[in-house]
This record gives sequence, structure tokens and C-alpha cells, in this order.
Amino acid sequence: MTIKRVILVTLTVLAVFLMGQDLLNSWNQPQIQSRLELYQTNLLLRATELQENDPNMDAARKAFLGAEPTKNALEQYQDVQQQVQQTLKQTQALLSERDSSNKAQPESLGQTERKLTRLVTELDLKLGILRSQQGEAALAQTEWSKVIQQAEADSGLKPLAATAAVLQGLWAKSPQLLPDAEPQIQKNLDGWFRDRALTQLYTLQQRSSDLQALEITEQQAAEKALTSLAIVGGIPVLSGVIGIGLLIFAIGQWVLQRKQAILSTESLQPWTTPWDGETIWQVLILGFFMVGQIALPILLAVLQRATGLNPAGFGEQGRALFILFNYVLLAVGGLGVLYWSIKSYLPLPEDWFRISLKGNWFWWGLGGYFAALPLVVVVSLVNQKIWQGRGGSNPILPIALEGKNSFALAIFFVTAAIAAPIFEEILFRGFLLPSLTRYFPVWGAIILSSFLFAVAHLSLSEVLPLMTLGMVLGFVYSRSRNLLSSMLLHSLWNSGTLLSLIILGSGQG
Repeated sequence: MTIKRVILVTLTVLAVFLMGQDLLNSWNQPQIQSRLELYQTNLLLRATELQENDPNMDAARKAFLGAEPTKNALEQYQDVQQQVQQTLKQTQALLSERDSSNKAQPESLGQTERKLTRLVTELDLKLGILRSQQGEAALAQTEWSKVIQQAEADSGLKPLAATAAVLQGLWAKSPQLLPDAEPQIQKNLDGWFRDRALTQLYTLQQRSSDLQALEITEQQAAEKALTSLAIVGGIPVLSGVIGIGLLIFAIGQWVLQRKQAILSTESLQPWTTPWDGETIWQVLILGFFMVGQIALPILLAVLQRATGLNPAGFGEQGRALFILFNYVLLAVGGLGVLYWSIKSYLPLPEDWFRISLKGNWFWWGLGGYFAALPLVVVVSLVNQKIWQGRGGSNPILPIALEGKNSFALAIFFVTAAIAAPIFEEILFRGFLLPSLTRYFPVWGAIILSSFLFAVAHLSLSEVLPLMTLGMVLGFVYSRSRNLLSSMLLHSLWNSGTLLSLIILGSGQG
């Protein structure tokens, strides 16, 4: 075995170990999907405040929001609470197991426990308000009592406990108004939940002018929420319907025409690959895993020590720029290794890394996006049943969801909708997929490259959905032979996800 292979084997073992750790750590991380569902539920609750003078519009609004939106929201919050509690118990069990065996506790595991504990407490706080609106006064008091009890064991939860005490007083049989009631409500509640608490407070205090002003604010927020729901729900539904139509057409064409059909595997021609498996291995290990898992963390640690800057203390703009900077370094390193690995084979055949404005690449990319939507949605629904709210998510997503800074959101867009599609499509579709056709049929290369593409995102819960998306990306590229098609599809996908996050996050105030 040559020195080069010894190095590759060593780095492969190290990369697999580090990636395995990241994947295992994601097991105890909550999925962002649960939060997205709650954010959408919050918008639905907001929209219920809209009052229509037109009976026809009021009927249409009720049909859109459902017959019992508050009851549905209560059930949704209970489902998420159960998922989070289950994940919290598993995290605490893992911490306890490490304590008993005298193993060092990973800092990330402790942070996960604290985040989950706070999330459970916040859910209890809001569940109490939902129960109060359902006429379940006793159960509401029980929810708020749990918040106060949890704060006795965790001082970080005391602000939430103070708010719970305010709510208990507001909805008690004999109401008790604490002196700091309004500041507590404004600080620790938002959206519909804050409005319900303020309405109860102002009613008890007989503050008619404040009630009137609150009602006007609620109407404005409700109109905005309804518009947001129409965008977040309407565009994906319309795109999904188009996608289902395209899939039905493609399947029907395959049944009737077989070899001439769009879905025919016989029409997928392999690439002429001048290098062997060792070059593929080298690019993956050195260009992606080593750069991302070893070199880049070391470089960033050195820069952090030299400059004294700590990314954990950055604001929204700083975090957004840091994530973009981190991704650009990854792309430059990965593409640098790719070029170094294949430069001796240049010039390559014409269909390698082809980027051309000519041809039908746009329609392949757009059609692939529509077709991917229903496929990924179905897989994601199954995936939710498997992981039950666990398995982690892309770390950019929750940051974008909570983002309020326009500049930071613009940087996130550049990272997700421009930088990521360019780099990942060049590496996974431009290089890996064609290279694998030397050893596998094209459909096999699409599946394997899609699996590696999904695993590279380091979130267990995202493997199946991202693999499905990767297969559509691979098929589109294999048929169009133009990287612009898969880059467009990838960019549309990430842009749609980011847009939904921004709209959902902006509607929570």
C-alpha cells in the first residue's frame, strides 16, 4: 500500500468517526419541523382574530382556518410537547449514563438539555392560555403551576415562572392582579398568546381605551397573518399540484413509451470517466470531509484565538457573515482539492462540468423543482413518524426562522440560494455522480451520490428527504447534461424553504 493510500485510509477513518459523532449528536436535537408547525399554528391563531363584516368573507375565512382553530392549536401544542418531553428524557438519560460511568459530558449535550427544558416550560406557559380559551380553567392553572415548579429547580426559568404567576392571577376564580403583570406579559409572551393575556388584564382593569387600541392592533396583525398563511401554504400547494401533474404525465408516458419516455433509465447515458475510484475517494475525503471536518474547524479555532472573536457572541449580522465566510472557505477548499485531483486529466470530455445558457436547462430545473415537492413531502411525512421530532436540522434554518435583521437575512439567502447550490452541485452532481457511472449504472450512481449528499448534511432526520431531493437533482442533471439545471432546482428549493422561514418568523410578533 502506497503512502498516499495510507493517508487516505487514516483520514477516512477519522472523517467517518467525526461524521458519526455529529450524526449521533443530531439524534438528541429537535427537528425544526416541529417549530415550523407551531409557528404556522400561531399564525392560524392570529388570523382567527380577524373580524369580517361581509358574511361571505367570514364564511370563507372560517373554511380556511377550520371550525375549531383553538382546539386544533391545543392538540398541536400537546403533540409537540410530548415529542419534546420524550427527547428531553432521552437526553437526560444519556447524561445520567455518562455521569455514572464517569465519562466527560459533551458541552453540546448539556446545551441541548437546557434548550429542551426551556422549550417544555414555554410550551406549558402557552398551553395554559390555550386551555383557558377552551374553558378549561383548572387545567390551565395546572399548566402554569408546572412552570413555577420547574423554575424552582432551574433558576434560568424564573422569568417564565413570574409570567406564569401573572397568568394564574388573571384567570383565577378570584382574580389577583400582580403589579408587574403587563411588563411580564409583554416580555415573555408574543403574538396571539400575548394578546389574550393583555385582553384579560385590560378587561379586569376596565381599561376600555387600551382594549380598543389592542383590538385595532389585533385586526392589523390578523390581516398580515392571513396573507402570510396564504403565501406559505398557497405557493407550495400550487407547486405541489403542478408537480403531481408532471409526475402523473411522466409515469403515464413511461407506461406507454418505455424507452422513449422521460423516466426511461435506458436514456440515461454514463459519462466517460478518465480517473479511477482512488481519485473519487481522494476528492470526497480530502475535498469535502477533511476540509469541512478537520481543516476548517482547526483554521477557525486558530483565527478565533488570534483575533479573540467568539462567534457565539455575535449578533444576527455577525452570525450570518460568519456562516457565509465558513461556507466560502469550505467551497474554496473543496473545489481546490477537486481541481488539484483532476488537473492531470484536463482537458475533459465536453459533457463534464458543463455550464451553458443554451438548451432546455431552465425547464429541466423548474420541472424538477415542481416534481420534487410532492415526492419530498411524502417522504418527509413518513420521516416524521420515524424520528418523532428528533434527529436535528440544518443549523442555518432555526437562525433564519428567528432572524429579524434584513441584512442578515440577505446574507442567509446568498449562502443558501447561491453559494450552496453552486458548490454542492459542482461536487455532488458535476463530479461524484458522473465519476460513479464508471462502476455503476447511471441510476445506481444517482442513488449512491444522493445518499452521500444527504449524509454530508449531518442530520439524521434529513437523510431521507435530502436523499429524495438529491435523486431528483441527479436525474435532472443526467438528462439535461447541464449543471445550470440542477443549480436552478437546488436554488429554488433552498429559496422556497428560506422564504417560508422568514414569513413564518416575521408573523410571530
